[in-house]
Amino acid sequence: MKKNYIVTDRLITRITGWMAGLIVLALAIWGGYTIWHYYRFEETNDAQVQEYVNPVISRAGGFIVAVKFEENQPVKRGDTLLIIDNREYVLQQEQTEAAIRKAEAQLQVLESNIHTLERTAGAASAQISGARAKVWKQQLDFDRYQQMYKEEAATRQQLENMQATLDVNNSEYKTATENFNAASSRIADVRAEKEVVQAELKRLKALLDRHKLDVSYTVITASYDGRMGRRTVEVGQMIDAGEVLAYIVNNETDKWVVANYKETQVANMAIGDTVEIVADAYPGQTFRGTVISLSPATGSSFSLLPPDNSTGNYVKIVQRIPVRIRVDGQRKEIDKLKVGMNVNVYLPKHQHHG
Repeated sequence: MKKNYIVTDRLITRITGWMAGLIVLALAIWGGYTIWHYYRFEETNDAQVQEYVNPVISRAGGFIVAVKFEENQPVKRGDTLLIIDNREYVLQQEQTEAAIRKAEAQLQVLESNIHTLERTAGAASAQISGARAKVWKQQLDFDRYQQMYKEEAATRQQLENMQATLDVNNSEYKTATENFNAASSRIADVRAEKEVVQAELKRLKALLDRHKLDVSYTVITASYDGRMGRRTVEVGQMIDAGEVLAYIVNNETDKWVVANYKETQVANMAIGDTVEIVADAYPGQTFRGTVISLSPATGSSFSLLPPDNSTGNYVKIVQRIPVRIRVDGQRKEIDKLKVGMNVNVYLPKHQHHG
């Protein structure tokens, strides 16, 4: 029995030795790989996928009569998302159109009045010329009869008749002049009134453009290719202008990662450096990226209450610098990365910076 125990102990010792050796070897390999990885890469797991997520905002208020999308649905630029009851806006547009037609009719009437007054002024001007000629001739006759009366070649009655005729002609001349001046003044008044109507017409046309915009705002469309996010509205709901109705993820812009590197890691980083990205959701797949910008300040400096080390309670904490990395590759592949996903970013050290 003792011999059997000795054999068993030796076997256990041997197995234990092999296991310990394997553990030591595994630790050595892991340690070597870690050191090699640390030497080769600047790594951080404080990184998230970012993309433009924009709200869909209504520019008109009213009741929703149709919702044309579902959550998470892909959409194209110009696709209709929502329709708002537009009857009030259409009525306002029609009222303004009627006011424009009325103003245009007023302009035509005023233009016709101007033509009529111009003809009246032309006739009065002709009367002035005729009356002036009559006054001139009658003045010559009166002067001649006055001379003849002095020479007793004409009677006083004849001279008085000539004087009366001259007064009548002068009165007709004055009347024709006043008619011409009145017509000219009326033309100026109508033209001034025409300018007022033209200004009102211009205002109404601008108002019509605004009403047309309001009508167009009742059909809310996708501003770009993208994917719909959370939906917060339903048919029959009353909304106000400026209200957020849904969210859309923009597919027309780049997708990027914000990697918050320690300040001790960014000394040799530069725009244009290439990086490797591994998402927690796809541990077996590596994505490629390019550094496109480094933050001008630490993340804490942009916080609502930045730390003030001069207060006396100073504890040195390693700060983080946000590094923006564009995700490269085909859209189909990079769309696997969703906004907000956690990723690990590996930036190779010793990259050549020209």
